[in-house]
Amino acid sequence: MIGFESDEAILQKLRERLRRMTDEELVKFGKQVRKLAENPFQRQLEEARAEWKRRRNGNGSSSD
Repeated sequence: MIGFESDEAILQKLRERLRRMTDEELVKFGKQVRKLAENPFQRQLEEARAEWKRRRNGNGSSSD
């Protein structure tokens, strides 16, 4: 039989695990999770928008 845990049970286990971590382990865990949660396409979109704004504000050297 395959069992599934509820979201609340999973969160409770995570909270318990986080509480047992040292400050250093917690910071490391947070950084790792942040990297996993980042959407690389969102970052590319943000960079493209920043470049567009840079060009529209007359700071670019390109005549495109």
